[in-house]
Amino acid sequence: MRISVLLMIVAGVMWVSACSDPAADKSKAVTGEATKVASPPAAAQGKKYLITPQNSKIEFTGSKVTGSHNGSFGDFSGQIDFAGTPEQSRVNIVMKADSLTTDTPDLTKHLKTADFFDVAKFPEATFVSTAIKPGGENGATHTVTGNLTMHGVTKAITFPATINVTPDAATVESSFSINRKDFGINYAGAADNLIRDDVVLTLHVRATK
Repeated sequence: MRISVLLMIVAGVMWVSACSDPAADKSKAVTGEATKVASPPAAAQGKKYLITPQNSKIEFTGSKVTGSHNGSFGDFSGQIDFAGTPEQSRVNIVMKADSLTTDTPDLTKHLKTADFFDVAKFPEATFVSTAIKPGGENGATHTVTGNLTMHGVTKAITFPATINVTPDAATVESSFSINRKDFGINYAGAADNLIRDDVVLTLHVRATK
């Protein structure tokens, strides 16, 4: 009897773990209409920190009823135009959609199809910041707003980030969720294993001069 009860408890814990939502404890990005991108500040010219796959990571986690999968983009480039303070600066990143990989080869292939990213039709995803303000959720140093273009849809998103700038590098750490359906990625998944709408994006940026 005791063994049966123990097995039931273990099974229950495993079920709850498998069904947990990785976006539940993350800040949720505020999504709205795209805003006009102003010209970079003149003071930023010549003060550029480069973002590359060698010094940074762009990762994501998606989930469905039975569990979650981790992925990342392997080919991207960008820069931080630094104008003395983070608030006066600009960040831009271009990601090659076909470079995405996940922890499951079959899922990687599926994400590249028209059900999801449709990389043949939309080969790039881009982000350009439009505002950086001091202070943010969950202890973040700043709140970043910018235009994210993905799957052919451009939306303004606002999310918290911790930013630090030294003479040699500019670092940005952030983890937040976005709703994939805001960008026209509507594939539902199997009827008994539905895909959740919220996807976690995690940025580890260490841009160097």
